[in-house]
Amino acid sequence: MSSSCPTAASTVRRGGSWRASTSDRRAPAYTGRVIDDADHLPLFPLRTVLVPGAALGLRVFEPRYLDLVRECGRRGTGFGVCLILDGDEVGVPATPAGFGTEAVIEDFDIGGDGLLALRVRGARRFQVRRTRVRDNGLIMADVAWRTPDPVVDLQPEHALLGIVLRKILEQIDGADQVFPEPHFDDAAWVGWRLAELLPLEQPQRQQLLRLDDPDERLETLLRLVDDE
Repeated sequence: MSSSCPTAASTVRRGGSWRASTSDRRAPAYTGRVIDDADHLPLFPLRTVLVPGAALGLRVFEPRYLDLVRECGRRGTGFGVCLILDGDEVGVPATPAGFGTEAVIEDFDIGGDGLLALRVRGARRFQVRRTRVRDNGLIMADVAWRTPDPVVDLQPEHALLGIVLRKILEQIDGADQVFPEPHFDDAAWVGWRLAELLPLEQPQRQQLLRLDDPDERLETLLRLVDDE
């Protein structure tokens, strides 16, 4: 597996028993904005943060992740991408962050090196409640889905961020194909695209991923842009 990040630790343990996850260190575990239903989700810990709507390329070669892809394909489900807090992408199961994003497989192929190549896209955000490790080293998580973003108009105080995003997209070849229907008036869409495209540190992206309020996300982005 390869791909090309911070702050809640999940306690993982081999075997069948579940252990509670500790939340990202900078915020309380639950803010009240979770959907009641929980789900079990296989995790793919990476040294990158996947945000909703963003595309990500992966090369898969470890047996546990090949099993994950087969299982997702058979069931028609996605898997969870979480930032690695401790450990590596290969080998011993890493410690994943307490918030992540569901990855939906859009395309796959066998590369020239013989490895399975995936293209996935970020979908729903989730919070990890508990984790366990299967015998094959695959981390399974009991997750609570975060509330979907409300449709909120981009406010005048955040207009600068809309301008920044437009300028970024103007510099990307084929941006009109990657983003055929831009939503520059949608606070959530603008925030996630900036989280995806700005040269942020992975801990900064993870901080944005934790936030439920699109306007709060944009306020955080404004501070990050001003600091540059």
